[in-house]
Amino acid sequence: MENHENSSSLAMGKSAQEMGLPYVPECYKTPSSHRPILTPETVDMPVINFARLRQSEEQRSMVIKELGNACRHMGFFRIVNHGICQSILDEALSSAFDFFKLPAEEKVKFMSNDVYKPVRYGTSLKDRIDKIQFWRVFLKHYAHPLDDWIDSWPQNPPNYSVEVRKLALELMGATTESLGIGPTYLAKKINEGMQVMTVNCYPPCPQPDITLGLPLHSDYSCFTILLQSSPGLQILDSKNGKWKSVPEVHGALEVHIGDHIEVLSKGIYKSVVHRVTLNSERTRISLASLHSLELEEKMETAKELVEEQNPKRYKESSVKDFLDFISKNDIGEGKSFMDTLKMKN
Repeated sequence: MENHENSSSLAMGKSAQEMGLPYVPECYKTPSSHRPILTPETVDMPVINFARLRQSEEQRSMVIKELGNACRHMGFFRIVNHGICQSILDEALSSAFDFFKLPAEEKVKFMSNDVYKPVRYGTSLKDRIDKIQFWRVFLKHYAHPLDDWIDSWPQNPPNYSVEVRKLALELMGATTESLGIGPTYLAKKINEGMQVMTVNCYPPCPQPDITLGLPLHSDYSCFTILLQSSPGLQILDSKNGKWKSVPEVHGALEVHIGDHIEVLSKGIYKSVVHRVTLNSERTRISLASLHSLELEEKMETAKELVEEQNPKRYKESSVKDFLDFISKNDIGEGKSFMDTLKMKN
């Protein structure tokens, strides 16, 4: 009989996914109600042609309207013709694959369960602390201001992080414009804000139907720009409560509206709930670039959207508040940062 270890015996740096175990230990098994459907419907997602933002006023106006509809109805969309050349996208994914192929002794130099550390390597969410573990390995690092952090990175592939940040600044202007509060509403704060790169690796899993790469959650940031090497991302369709898969389209980027845009918009735009499923045959890599205000800068609902008869619905909060929350809570058990921000009327 196989010895299916519990979480206490899986030391940091020796997780089931890192060692390539041929079975899923008990501590990785998600409750039956949360287990994935491996062949779900594919999501019919909005596609934003970003190049049209830079064309005529008429074209820009049409794209702003499309963007607003996508944020309002799904909180999720794909961008094409974004201006980042394919060689930079390929280099970013290649660098990520190379890092996770390094010997364990190289990677564990960066290993930490301290969610406040600006550069850290880990597995799952909080190794050996959370009740349920997840089939993931990750490298998380701050990326802006780049000069402050690049010497701390295990590798120095700055091209993608720089280019995706330029895209994020333009996207923020278009998002606030679509809300009717103007393209420069958050320009200074987001320009001085944080960029956190989370490089995720999801190794092959022998039983992908009983565990997850990441549990259902929404992102704490203003938004996340995602580059993925293969499918695995699923989003929750708020209209019918069904999980739907997001296909990988070569050269395209996916955008998740995060909790802080939901707060800013007074709930007009919703942060998207998503999770990551696994594959028994291949490794999946995703690069998530999360963009937000400075660490302790509070995001609050735009005053222009608040009326006496239609008051605020959310508490203000910062990235630091989110880190405090995740350090004390287990999101694998369904605890949500966004739920703590919603005000009772």
